[in-house]
Amino acid sequence: MRLHVGCAMWTHTPWNGRFLPHPLPPGERLRAYSTWCDAVEGNTTFYATPARATVESWARQIDPDFRFVVKLPKSITHHHRLTGAEHDLHTFLDAIEPLGPRAHALWVQLPSSFGPADVGTLAAFLRRLPSSHRYAVEVRHRAFFDEARPAALLERVLGAAGAEWVPFDTVTLFRSPPTSDAERDAWTKKPRVPRRTRALTGHPIVRYLGRDSVEATVEGWREWVATVAGWLREGRSPTVFIHTPDNADALTLARRFHDEVRARVPELRPLPEPMPAEPPTLF
Repeated sequence: MRLHVGCAMWTHTPWNGRFLPHPLPPGERLRAYSTWCDAVEGNTTFYATPARATVESWARQIDPDFRFVVKLPKSITHHHRLTGAEHDLHTFLDAIEPLGPRAHALWVQLPSSFGPADVGTLAAFLRRLPSSHRYAVEVRHRAFFDEARPAALLERVLGAAGAEWVPFDTVTLFRSPPTSDAERDAWTKKPRVPRRTRALTGHPIVRYLGRDSVEATVEGWREWVATVAGWLREGRSPTVFIHTPDNADALTLARRFHDEVRARVPELRPLPEPMPAEPPTLF
């Protein structure tokens, strides 16, 4: 029984010297992060396909059961809108091949303009993908959340492909006006959609965005603690990513979420002890 938790990145300046040793060479940063969390969002691949040698370095730093949820490049999802991007897709799949089983799912994040009329395009794209990977789709068009027929249509397409629907839960962020610069920035950029807690596969993936206040973030995830505990009892193996607008405490929050679920499901395997930020002293 495994619950994997993680953050939106594995390096973040506010963590340096506070949670993670600093300085660290690039070839050690993911390894240090992996002592805190056992999953990470692969957001960097959205902006550019990494060199294969870079991905080989990532793979060397982590155990085979670590979970990368790797985002497809925006050239495929946003520029080509899933059509005519075979070359970009082939290049991306070749680049991430060294991750092996660590590539837990390939993440298809679609723009907010990708709506119910485009579901056929998504279905055709998913059919063309190699069966060697697991897939997860994130949609942002409001119709998929507000209208029963588009939601049911999307679920049928995802179900036929064995793909998961990834919720990006921003309800806590938008519950009250922003109180920091990071929250104000998030208000302008993040999707405002209802919470969705239905899993389609045995490997649900959740993206939860809280507030810069630890207390508000923890209060906002209560429903997810119960939902994830229920998934585990059903035999599912979820992955949950904890975000806050500034992500300053995201590492400890991810572990706290794991602890709260484990309090409800005691047989859940604990996370490893994190690497200390400073070397031990002799005195």
